[in-house]
Amino acid sequence: MSEPSPIADPYAYLNIVNNPDGSITRDLSNFPCTAATPDPSPLNPAVSKDLPVNQLKSTWLRLYLPSSAVNEGNVSSQKLPIVVYYHGGGFILCSVDMQLFHDFCSEVARDLNAIVVSPSYRLAPEHRLPAAYDDGVEALDWIKTSDDEWIKSHADFSNVFLMGTSAGGNLAYNVGLRSVDSVSDLSPLQIRGLILHHPFFGGEERSESEIRLMNDQVCPPIVTDVMWDLSLPVGVDRDHEYSNPTVGDGSEKLEKIGRLRWKVMMIGGEDDPMIDLQKDVAKLMKKKGVEVVEHYTGGHVHGAEIRDPSKRKTLFLSIKNFIFSVL
Repeated sequence: MSEPSPIADPYAYLNIVNNPDGSITRDLSNFPCTAATPDPSPLNPAVSKDLPVNQLKSTWLRLYLPSSAVNEGNVSSQKLPIVVYYHGGGFILCSVDMQLFHDFCSEVARDLNAIVVSPSYRLAPEHRLPAAYDDGVEALDWIKTSDDEWIKSHADFSNVFLMGTSAGGNLAYNVGLRSVDSVSDLSPLQIRGLILHHPFFGGEERSESEIRLMNDQVCPPIVTDVMWDLSLPVGVDRDHEYSNPTVGDGSEKLEKIGRLRWKVMMIGGEDDPMIDLQKDVAKLMKKKGVEVVEHYTGGHVHGAEIRDPSKRKTLFLSIKNFIFSVL
């Protein structure tokens, strides 16, 4: 079997063009979007609607409720866990209403029997990190003060989980770190755990898996390098704490997460170049007293369950078991 050919131009691969003013032009034709699904029909795993978060920043969220929880508008006696889900895209691409993420979140709501809140965040390089983290925290503030009827009728504020895929997994991790300093401010929300699905981490030194999968056709290091160049603060490298938690100064916050008894689920694919970095972060968290459940799947590429719906059922069962182990 021949070795896959290397990707020569990461900008062309990403369908982006650098502009002189520091912005990028994105070709969005590869990212079809879809409207929310307010109709609780049998075809919809979940009903959903869009709500503004911060109009000055043009941030918003899509809220998902399992269709089974919709009972002619009556208030259900069962309160549902809240899963705050941050989408992927290397901090530079994609959106909440992208078809793949919409379908994924709809199935998360149904299979986990949870309310899913999927917030938007400002993209880099127009808004470099930590802008996305700020927006991620602001979404939690929105939830705790929301007067939305779905939230008031169905949400269990004492069972909140931060989840994300790829860049969204990085975002969930860093929003979690920021939240430990403002636990009282989040009241009555109680974060119980982090679900990091193929989280986007990086570093200056190539890991063994990055070298082994240098010519990966889904998310090769030459492409993720560009994503980090465009999203990290100007003048820093990939060993910044935002991209490489193993060299940052988050030890004290990780220890606080351990004391708060949050649990973390680290989910990865063995054919993802980032798998070694993900395992290193899990090892660091365990060293700092955080209880970590690791779930790595052979043959899975980066974001496998987003791209292939047939792989989701096993993933969702594992996540459901994780959530119920915390509740």
